[in-house]
Amino acid sequence: MSEPLLIADDLTAGYVPGVNILNGCSLELAEGELVGIIGPNGAGKSTLVKAMFGLVGVRAGKVRLRGEDITNLKAHGLVSRGIGYVPQNDNVFPALTVIENLEMGTFLNPKIFDERFEVVGEMFPRLLERSTVRAGSLSGGERQMLAMGRALMMDPSVLLLDEPSAGLSPALQDEVFIRCHQINKAGVSIVMVEQNASRCLQICDRGYVLDQGQNAYTGTGRELLTDPKVIELYLGTLVKTHQ
Repeated sequence: MSEPLLIADDLTAGYVPGVNILNGCSLELAEGELVGIIGPNGAGKSTLVKAMFGLVGVRAGKVRLRGEDITNLKAHGLVSRGIGYVPQNDNVFPALTVIENLEMGTFLNPKIFDERFEVVGEMFPRLLERSTVRAGSLSGGERQMLAMGRALMMDPSVLLLDEPSAGLSPALQDEVFIRCHQINKAGVSIVMVEQNASRCLQICDRGYVLDQGQNAYTGTGRELLTDPKVIELYLGTLVKTHQ
């Protein structure tokens, strides 16, 4: 078997000295996969993707992309290597228009803007309709589409998503999950942190359940959806009522 596209191996990381949020956490992402990360609040889900994207210092362990050690590289270095990241909050420039936000997505290589704008516009036609509108006046769902669109402007091979459905209505959450599935099918490998655990597991190839900064369970999305322990501890009655 070939080596996974992206590996987080036994990561220890945290925001302040002496306090670890991740305590030996690991994840693998194969080419073409959609991997979900679920777990209770405070489990370290967002910290894991931030550590993989160089936003939280890794104190032990390694992050590797195609075998290359990228541990603690700065964000622009990771973007240039083909990793995109969409944070949960403050993920658009509200004073800039939609098209200006997308231009910011190609700041490392402005020459590709026209080509990528066409590709991203096909994925998110609503952004084309709203291209001259300031991002601050977009709906929550539109802002999330813009944030994902901007991350895709550099044609990444890996997309890290931190709670893409947070704060959205159920209908808009569904649209976000559909878009994520489409992006993945278009060839982008995705790691997705999600509070909407059951919906995430429905679309992901594999899932990781984190608890207290460590791996608690892992398996295919279907396996985790139907695992009695995972249902009891992390999914509650939501999954039971939909089976």
